[in-house]
Amino acid sequence: MAARDPCLTLGYVTEGYPDQWEADVVLTDGGTAHLRPVRSDDAELLRAFYARLSPESIYYRFFSPRPQLTEREIEHFTTVDYDRRVALIATIGDSMVAVVRYDQLSDRPGTAEVAFLVEDAHQGRGLGAVLLEHIAAAARERGLNRFVASVLPDNRRMTRVFREAGYRAEQRFEDGVIELVLDLEPTETSVEVMAAREHRAESRSIQRLLFPRSVAVVGASRAEHSVGQTVLRNLLHGDFSGPIYPVHPTATAVAGVRAYASVLEIPDDVDLAVVAVRADMVHQVVEQCAGKGVHGLVVVSSGFGETGPEGRASQAELVRLARAYGMRVVGPNCLGIANTDPEVRLNATLAPTMPGRGPVGFFSQSGALGIAILQRTAERGLGLSTFVSAGNRADVSGNDLMQYWEEDHATKAVLLYLESLGNPRKFTRLARRLSRRKPIVAVKSGRSTQGVPIGHAARALSLPDHAVSALFAQAGVIRVEDLSELFDVAQLLAYQPLPAGDRIAIIDNSDSLGLLAQDAAAALGLEGRRRIDLGPLADADEYEAALAEALQDDTVDAVVALFTPPTIGGYDVRVPEKILRLAAGSPKPIVATYLGSKGMPADLRVPGPDGWAAEGSIPSYPAPEDAVRALAYVIRYAQWRQRPSGRLPEFAGTDRRRARSLVEEWLEKGPPAQEQTAELLACYGITVAPGPSEGVPTRIVALEDPSFGAVISFGLSDETAALLDDRAYRLAPLTDVEAAELVRAIRTAPLLLGHRGADPVDVASLEELLQRVAKLAHDLPEVAKLVLDPVQVTPTGITVQDVTLRLERPLGPRPELGPRRLP
Repeated sequence: MAARDPCLTLGYVTEGYPDQWEADVVLTDGGTAHLRPVRSDDAELLRAFYARLSPESIYYRFFSPRPQLTEREIEHFTTVDYDRRVALIATIGDSMVAVVRYDQLSDRPGTAEVAFLVEDAHQGRGLGAVLLEHIAAAARERGLNRFVASVLPDNRRMTRVFREAGYRAEQRFEDGVIELVLDLEPTETSVEVMAAREHRAESRSIQRLLFPRSVAVVGASRAEHSVGQTVLRNLLHGDFSGPIYPVHPTATAVAGVRAYASVLEIPDDVDLAVVAVRADMVHQVVEQCAGKGVHGLVVVSSGFGETGPEGRASQAELVRLARAYGMRVVGPNCLGIANTDPEVRLNATLAPTMPGRGPVGFFSQSGALGIAILQRTAERGLGLSTFVSAGNRADVSGNDLMQYWEEDHATKAVLLYLESLGNPRKFTRLARRLSRRKPIVAVKSGRSTQGVPIGHAARALSLPDHAVSALFAQAGVIRVEDLSELFDVAQLLAYQPLPAGDRIAIIDNSDSLGLLAQDAAAALGLEGRRRIDLGPLADADEYEAALAEALQDDTVDAVVALFTPPTIGGYDVRVPEKILRLAAGSPKPIVATYLGSKGMPADLRVPGPDGWAAEGSIPSYPAPEDAVRALAYVIRYAQWRQRPSGRLPEFAGTDRRRARSLVEEWLEKGPPAQEQTAELLACYGITVAPGPSEGVPTRIVALEDPSFGAVISFGLSDETAALLDDRAYRLAPLTDVEAAELVRAIRTAPLLLGHRGADPVDVASLEELLQRVAKLAHDLPEVAKLVLDPVQVTPTGITVQDVTLRLERPLGPRPELGPRRLP
C-alpha cells in the first residue's frame, strides 16, 4: 500500500536466510500469526493470497487495477537478497495473510521504500502495525535509518499505521499522493506505543481463554477418575454457562453428555479445547482444533518437556503448530484454568475444590501443586477471580496473565507461584506498571539453586537470589518466603485497605499475645505507637471503645486486634460484630488473631453475594507474629507505591553516538586499553583519574545479565563487604529515587552517611555517578561487564581510580527495544 509501481529488476537469490527474523506474534483480537522472511518457494502462497484480495486493496497497493500478478512480478516479489531488498510475510495456518517489503533507494543513502498488503479478511487485526515493527527492526539491522512510504489520501487505515507508530515522521503531499518519511531510530513514544499494543493484544488473548462461550474436552474418558472425565465433571459441576462437548473416539455419551468422535464433528463453534489425550496424540488433536477454528488450548496431558530432550522437542512443535493456526496454549502438563465470574463459571481444571468468587487472580506454574493451592485457598475462605495453572509454561506465562489482570476490574490483587522466569526483564517491566495499581505477591522457588524445572523453556538465572529479590522489590513485587506467607499477605490485600504508614496499634486481651506482637513489630521495623491490653475478662464494649480510639488516632496507621478466649469461663461473642462494625469504611487496615483462626473466619466476614468474604472482611492469623509479618509486607508495599517513581536524568554533554562508535570499533579490532576505556566513560561525563586513597572506597559494577538485561550493583570495596556479599542491585536505567535507594540499600551504608559522628560523604555525587553508569549500560548492551573499583568517596567529592571493561556482542536486541514477539 505504498509503492506506485514495483521495480522489476531481477537477479537476486534466496540465500543467507535470516531465521532470526522469524517470530510468532499476538494480534489485537488475541489470535496469533507467524512472521517470517519471504522465500523463493513462496510463489504459490503469493498467488493464492493475491487471488483473495479485493480490487480496492489491490488499488491501494499498486495505485492502479491489477487483477493478477505476472510470473515476472511473482518472481520479483519472492526473490530478495535480505539486505537491499527484504520482504516479510505473515501466515496463519497454511495461508499467507499479509506481506511487507522494503526496497533500498540507490539515490537516497540509508533510505528504503516500504509497502504493505494485508488480506481483506484480516484487516483490522493489527497486522500492519506489527509488520512495521519487524520490518523496521530488520532495516536497522541492515544499516538503514529511514523509510519512505507513498499512500493514497483515502487509504486512511495504512496512513494511521504509519502515523501511530511513534517514530519521528515527516509528511508531504504531491501529485495526489501522500509521502511519509519515517525516522527508524526508536523513540520513547515508539517504545511506549509498542508496549501498549503488546499489552492490549496479550490481554485479549488471555481474555479469550478465560471467557469461552463453549468448551470441548478432548479425551473425555468414560473411565472413572481419569483425567478427561475429571475435567468434564468439574466443568459440569461448576455449572459452566455454555455448551460442553465431550470428544471420544467411540462413545456416544460421556457423563450423560452427548459425545463426538472428533472436534471436527461438533456441529457448533468451539472456543476452548481441553486436551487430555496421550502425548503422542496431542498434535493430531491440535490440527483438528485448528480446522475447527478453536481459539485456545488447555493441554493437561503430560509426557512433554518434563520427560527430557525428546519431550521438549515435541512440546516446541505443539506450541509452533498451535500458534501457526492462531491459538494460545496453556500447559502442557498443567492443572487447567478457572474463572469464577457468574457469567462464565468455568472450572476447566483437575481440582475437586474450587474457591468461590473473590478479588484475587492466581497464576501457578506447578500443575502438581495446583490442587493443594486451590484447596488451601478455599480452606482460608479466600475468593478468586481467575486461576491459571501453566504447567510447563510452554506458551502462556505469568507475563501474559499480568497483562490481563491489569485491566480486569474483578481482580484486586495478583498471586504468583513461579518456578522459572522466561523473560525476567519483561516481567519486571510489567510488574512495575501493574504494581502501581494492584499488588503482586510472589513465591519464587529455587532460591538455593536458581535452576528451573526440566520441562520449562527458560534459562537458569545467573544473579544471586538476593539480587533477584532486590529487582523484584524495585518493581514493587511483594516476594514472600513460602505459600503460607503468600496466603497470609493475600487475605489482607484482598479485603482490607492499604496502610498510610508503619505506625501500628496493638489491642489484646492477653499480655502474652500482646508482647509477641510487640516483639514481632520491633523486629520487622514497624513503629509501635500504642498497645492496649484489655485483660482476659474484656467484653465487646471494651474492645469497641479501644478499637474506636485506635482508629481515630492520627498517629496510628493500622491495628492488630488479638482476641483469645479466657482460660476460665466463656467470652463475649459480640466481639467480632463490634470489630466488623468499626472496620466498615475505615481507611485503616485491621488484622486479627481471633480464637486461633486462620483465613477469613465466618465471624469476621462481610458476606458477599455467594456467601464468600467481601471487602471489609477481617483476616485472622493463628499467631500474632503471622499477623504482624503479613502487615509488614503490606506496609512496605504501600510505602513503595506512595514513593515517587522519580525521573530519569538528561545529562548535558553525553555523546551516545561517539560511545557507540568506540564500542563498535573495539568489537572489531579487539579489547580497549585502560586509557581507551576512560574515553568511553568520558562520553557519559565520567572521569577516571588516579588519586590518593582517601575517603570510603566503593565498587560499582554494570552487568549485561542474559535474563534481566542491564543491571547495576553497588557496595563498598573491601574484603568484609565481599565476604558478606554486601551488594545492592537495581535494573538500569536508574531514576534519581532509585539511585538514592541503591546507595542506602547496603548494610554498610551508615559508613557513607556519617557513622558515629564522621562527616557524611558526598552522596549526591555518588548517586549521579551511579545514574551515569546506568545510562551507559542501558545504551550499550555490548558492555558485558564494567567495573569501577575503587571509587573513592569523600565529603567533598568522588574519584574513579580504576576501571575494567569487557565487551561482547549480544545475542539479540533487548526485548523492550525489539519488535513484539512471543517467546
